[in-house]
Amino acid sequence: MKKLSHFDAAGSPRMVDVSGKAETRRTARAHAFVRIRPAVLRKLPENPKGNPLEIARIAGIGAAKKTAELIPLCHPLMLSHADVEVRMEARGVRILASAATTAQTGVEMEALTAAAVAALTVYDMTKALDKSIEIQDVYLLEKTGGKSGDFRRAKGKA
Repeated sequence: MKKLSHFDAAGSPRMVDVSGKAETRRTARAHAFVRIRPAVLRKLPENPKGNPLEIARIAGIGAAKKTAELIPLCHPLMLSHADVEVRMEARGVRILASAATTAQTGVEMEALTAAAVAALTVYDMTKALDKSIEIQDVYLLEKTGGKSGDFRRAKGKA
């Protein structure tokens, strides 16, 4: 059975030592969905704070770059790529975030942080119209590289 890597033998939290691992190309993609009522969605283009989708995209990219500052035991990584796609759909806003680097550890947390912060930004930009907006389905879609190999979420598994 696998054990959690962020705890030592005594059960105390620790930062994982990756110094013995080879630097390899690592990528990750993550997803989030912000459920918004159709009446509120229709008002997004009129938002006096600016374009909420573009602001969320930029916030997500910035968050990916600051992941180690937000998640206590994450390694600071020099990202070679971070991007966030934000699009309106009939029931809300879908967010797809991606990150890449060549390093000794993966970028799953960077992609997940980007997706989550982009979703929070959509909420922040629209909360004046509706406080019942829901952030849903924040999850890893895929990751490549590293000792554990590639992962791809099965279709239809949220």
